[in-house]
Formats: sequence, structure tokens, C-alpha cells
Amino acid sequence: MLDVCLLGAGGTMPLPGRWLTSLVLRCNGRSLLVDAGEGTQIAAREAGCSFKNLDTICITHLHADHTAGLPGLLLTMGNMDRTEPVTVIGPVGISRVLEAVRVIAPELAFDVNVVELKEGITRTISLGDWDITAFPLRHTVPCFGYQAAVPRAGKFDPQRANEAGIPKQLWKRLQQGESAEGFTPDMVLGPVRRGIKLVYATDTRPVKALYKAAEEADLLICEGMYGEADKLPKARETCHMTFQEAAKTAIRSGAKELWLTHFSPSLTRPEDYLQSARDIFRKTSLGYGGRKTVLQFQDE
Repeated sequence: MLDVCLLGAGGTMPLPGRWLTSLVLRCNGRSLLVDAGEGTQIAAREAGCSFKNLDTICITHLHADHTAGLPGLLLTMGNMDRTEPVTVIGPVGISRVLEAVRVIAPELAFDVNVVELKEGITRTISLGDWDITAFPLRHTVPCFGYQAAVPRAGKFDPQRANEAGIPKQLWKRLQQGESAEGFTPDMVLGPVRRGIKLVYATDTRPVKALYKAAEEADLLICEGMYGEADKLPKARETCHMTFQEAAKTAIRSGAKELWLTHFSPSLTRPEDYLQSARDIFRKTSLGYGGRKTVLQFQDE
């Protein structure tokens, strides 16, 4: 399963009652954070999310409302006596941001490993039991969305195991995808089953890479900078999206559910425009700080 917590739903600047858009994911004991704007630590505290087991930070792009919280966050992790390394993934230039962080945090007791993403290139990074795929978006600076995928092996067939004469003490290892004593997982596992997929995309226009990444996603968390339909020219100018465009993206990709996020500071009542998105895609709802869900495998 995949635990999901949206820490905030604001864009550009934090506001009273609205923290900047940021996301925490947890899977099998590992935690991942997407974006760390100003106030991310407070938003996490309010949502009951701890960064103790955080080992990966994904940055969508190098604008301040998505990165300005990094220095304080890394310092706090250092003050928690952390020694395990942290991996930071982001566009080319994120290494320079982290070099600047070192000026005010020169004595971190843990390593910060940096993965820089080349503009326009999709890249998948394995986190053990799950995979993170960064895919290019279209914004005013290089920007990436992130797909979290939890794969699922085929169902174990004890009858096939018995017929193959496989000792029962090896069954668990084969179920977990290991080969053992000449036996291989394909001897006892059925076809690969549908896993879990979440997609997070903000600060972008609708693009083919987003449609592809979000194909049949269990949850699409997508920016809706503007609720008003007449703000479409503004959205095009600033490389953002309207509620209606986000809903059309969900329809086109076949996503099962859509959370809107990254609201403009001028959008003081996003609920007033929610129906315009629901008229396009019924399973649309508003993101907010502390919103949580658990995505599970289909038959659980």
C-alpha cells in the first residue's frame, strides 16, 4: 500500500490557513517528500507527518515556493542525530542549491546524494519496493512531475510449487522474487498483477508526458492554479493550468481520481469553482493541508 499526505495546496506564497503545495509518500517503511517550500516543516507538523524516516526528496523545479524550505528541513534532520544519507532529486541546478545550503548548514552528519534530471528526459529511479519516475513538464523553467509506482508480482500458486517438488522452506523466498537452489519465481508465480500508481504534477501546461505518466493512475494530484475559466489566457502566459484543464487531463489519462492543488493566492475560494471541474471529471476534489489517503492494491 501507499500512504499519501498532501501538506498544502497553495502556490506562489504561503497564506494563513494555506501552506504551499508539498506531498509526503510512505511505502514499506520508506518516506519521500515532493517539494519543500517555505513552511513545509510546519505543515508537516500540523498534518502529523514526521521526517524521521525521510530518505528521498524530489524537487519539481527551482522556484522558491518549491525549494525555500530545504535549508531548514535539512538542518532539522541533522538536529535529529540523523546519520543515514538523503537523496535529493531535481532539475539541473539542484546541486548548486544544495551547495548554497551548505553555507548555513556546513556540519550535517549525513551525506546528501544528488540526482540531477536532464531537461526533457524521463528517468526512473528504484527505491527498492517502489519506483519513482520523473517526467518533463512545461513551465517557465525546467520542471518535472513525479510518478510513484508500487509494482505487484503475480499470485503464488502452491499447487505449482508442489508439482515442481519445491521444498516449502523455499516458498517465501520465491514469493518475494528471489531464486533459490535452482528454483526461480516464474515457476510458482502467476502473471504480474496491477500495482499502485500515483502522479503528482504542478506548475505546468497540459503536455503529452503528463497524459502518459498518469495513464490509469489511482490518484492524480494536479495543479489548478486558476478556478475561473476566463483565466485561461493567464494560465497559458504563466505556464499553469485551470481547474477545467486539470479535469480534462484526468479524463484523457484515464485517472481514477483527481485532487486539485497549487491554487493562486488570488483564488481565495477555490470551492466556488470546483463544480466546473466536476462537470468534466466527476471524481475531482480539492486538495488541502493534511489531506490523507491510503492507496491499496485492487483486491485488498
